[in-house]
Amino acid sequence: MIGFLLRKTLYDMWDNLFKIVLLNLGFFASTAIPLFLPGAVFKVTNSVALEIIINVIGILFCSVYLAAAALSVKVISDYGSFTFGDFFRNFKAAWPAGILMGLFIFFLFLILSYVIPFYLDVEPPVVGLILAAIVFWTSVFAILSFQFFFAVIGRLGPSLSKAFKKCLLISLDNTGLSIFLILNSIAIMLISIVFVFMFPGPVGALLYIDQALRLRLLKYDWLEANPGANRRKIPWDELLIEDRERTGTRTLKNFIFPWKD
Repeated sequence: MIGFLLRKTLYDMWDNLFKIVLLNLGFFASTAIPLFLPGAVFKVTNSVALEIIINVIGILFCSVYLAAAALSVKVISDYGSFTFGDFFRNFKAAWPAGILMGLFIFFLFLILSYVIPFYLDVEPPVVGLILAAIVFWTSVFAILSFQFFFAVIGRLGPSLSKAFKKCLLISLDNTGLSIFLILNSIAIMLISIVFVFMFPGPVGALLYIDQALRLRLLKYDWLEANPGANRRKIPWDELLIEDRERTGTRTLKNFIFPWKD
């Protein structure tokens, strides 16, 4: 399953390179709001409160943008394509999930920046260290779980409370996959440095996670159809027959000169 996931994601990224680059470009353009606009406003108004408000609004806007991008690339995972009209419609549909995730990221930032250092200064040191360790590993589990959030919203329904619960359940039931995905998402962002984060970039990472969730859901469909089956022996070769046929295989020549097939 993992090998096919990597192959299909690579093919889909390449086939939709132009759209992924444009979505990444739009995201990094939107980051100008929280990065540069608050400082410019402060110079004009000298208002710290207004600076903070604009910063928060900018962060939430970036999160909503990523939510809309995740809903858009879902179509790519399903062997389809999307238009930028679809993206703007997804933007309207994705704002609740985007705002909630933006608040979650902000809360996580506060925990890592202020709560853990505070506990590390608590006396006696052993108590502070234990509290800091509990908060740290809870945060790690949250990151592993909620990396699926936008993909779950797109595939399993728009209910925010149910999406959070499903993220927790998916992560608990697929711990190895969750760790593998977060490490690969980090690798994707490191590779993106070479291309100034335009490709694969954050949108490529969203596509990768959506692909992983889509394939993992095949497991649950099979378990539902086969109650009592061994959860450790999922017949992936059987489940992926149709996807493998539709995806096919390519050589390096196929990538560079697809019209010569």
